[in-house]
Amino acid sequence: MIEDIIEKRRSVFPVQYNDKPISENDIIKILEAANWAPTHKKTEPWRFKVLQEKKLEFGEFLADKYEETTNNFSAFKKNKITQKFEQSACVIAICMKRDEKERLPEWEEIASTAMAVQNMWLVATDLKIGSYWSSPSLIKYADEFFNLAEGEKCLGFFYMGYFDEELPEGKREPIEHKVEWL
Repeated sequence: MIEDIIEKRRSVFPVQYNDKPISENDIIKILEAANWAPTHKKTEPWRFKVLQEKKLEFGEFLADKYEETTNNFSAFKKNKITQKFEQSACVIAICMKRDEKERLPEWEEIASTAMAVQNMWLVATDLKIGSYWSSPSLIKYADEFFNLAEGEKCLGFFYMGYFDEELPEGKREPIEHKVEWL
């Protein structure tokens, strides 16, 4: 049931991933699920850059950007940036392309892209692929690496990999604490 998959979804971090590669077919399944997210005025704003062969190059690019732009350089942090890309079987840059006519507020297109990522996360969970979305401050430099279209911007990175350990059970406050019936 879909409710079971939703409840099992967790952030699984690159340090938890094993060396098993993710097949192209599974990556396509994950991206196809993203493509079915709700979209106001059918703008379909989600865009993705799949990093497999270039993931290490992109990780180095971000690590170098960190070193160039930070006032508090830490070799540990620079190394941690590259490690995330090394440990991941696949990293997908999550981008959003604004409707050219700007017929709706930007937040709606960002929300639609976030729903696309939720769909990706749920399918990855069903496939037993760990994943998580990170939006580090370094995403503002993504346009220097990727060929982003006009009106397109990077919203973060979706790290993925298989994992061996059991994940903790999820915890949420009861929905009754968050709903007011009128």
